[in-house]
Amino acid sequence: MRQSVAPSRISHAASLASQADNAAATSRLQEKKKEFEAVAALERASALFLKRIEGLADDCEVMADAGQVHGQVLEQWPLMFQSLSLFLSSREQYLADPGDDTLPLTGERLVRVPLDELQADTPKQS
Repeated sequence: MRQSVAPSRISHAASLASQADNAAATSRLQEKKKEFEAVAALERASALFLKRIEGLADDCEVMADAGQVHGQVLEQWPLMFQSLSLFLSSREQYLADPGDDTLPLTGERLVRVPLDELQADTPKQS
């Protein structure tokens, strides 16, 4: 008796379906790999962006500190000009009347006394 061809046709159809499923699975795997690579690239770009933003934040903090120091220096200028004008006026008085004994013959020195440190040391001594 002759063998039937039907079982081989079913097996051949299953083989074709299996190949189609493999091709679809391979295609889907390739898409997922591309998606994973894109997500990994996005993560690397985000990390680089974060480092740059943190660097900018550090620079802004340095600029803020520099601004405070600049403000403190500018705050001292009026006091310096006042001290200089006092010194110049006393020098002009001496030059105008060198025979005046009430004016000191030796130059007076301007000394900056750190009041903050003195006030901080006063409670420690008590």
